[in-house]
Amino acid sequence: MNTKEQRNNVRWHISRPIKIKLDGVGDFVDCQLININYKGLQLSLGPKVIEKDQFLNLSILLDDNFTLDIETWVVWHRVIDNRNLYGFYFIKIKDSDKDSLFKFVFKYAPQEVNKHWWEGLKAGEEIMTQSQNFEDKRVFARFPMELSLRFLEPSATREGLARSVDISSKGLGLVTEEKLVPDTSLEMWLSVPDRPEPLYTRGQVIWSEGSGASGFRCGIKLERADLMSLTRNFKG
Repeated sequence: MNTKEQRNNVRWHISRPIKIKLDGVGDFVDCQLININYKGLQLSLGPKVIEKDQFLNLSILLDDNFTLDIETWVVWHRVIDNRNLYGFYFIKIKDSDKDSLFKFVFKYAPQEVNKHWWEGLKAGEEIMTQSQNFEDKRVFARFPMELSLRFLEPSATREGLARSVDISSKGLGLVTEEKLVPDTSLEMWLSVPDRPEPLYTRGQVIWSEGSGASGFRCGIKLERADLMSLTRNFKG
């Protein structure tokens, strides 16, 4: 992963006790979480030594409500003040674990999420105005709705920010700063008013077109009818 990719993956600094279990055997051991994101975590682990540059199946008990089972690579190991510090890279992480991880972060670092999650998102008024001139490409009824969202492109480990233009039970119309390639799979977190945490959903880029010099307009087909209940609020 290059430096630019590393900066694109926000690290959440959450210092709290957690437990881990290596390769699914033995008991959970106590350690201290330092930071975490979708690509890995850093932790401090007393006297126990784990050899670096090896692959491990790691069970992570973040708290009583969140346990992750992830394939990891031990990237680095340092000893500071008689404690072993480790950096783990997530080789493979399930969608359900990503969702649990975000809920964990939102629970223990809500101010950090609110401060950094939408950082860099432009106001978007000019983009939104230009995007409304596009011909509708709709099969299902869509309703104008402007929501901020953050997306993750797992295949390229790329994160980005966008705004919705319209929304239906089966899809989203988005405006983005960078072009998204058709057939790309996305994971998305929408900032929904009156909802305590972002709404998680997944979809696929169906089409993408330029919107002048201000950005790009694209259509997203959702994997499930995740937004059915949301769109019902806009039918009246």
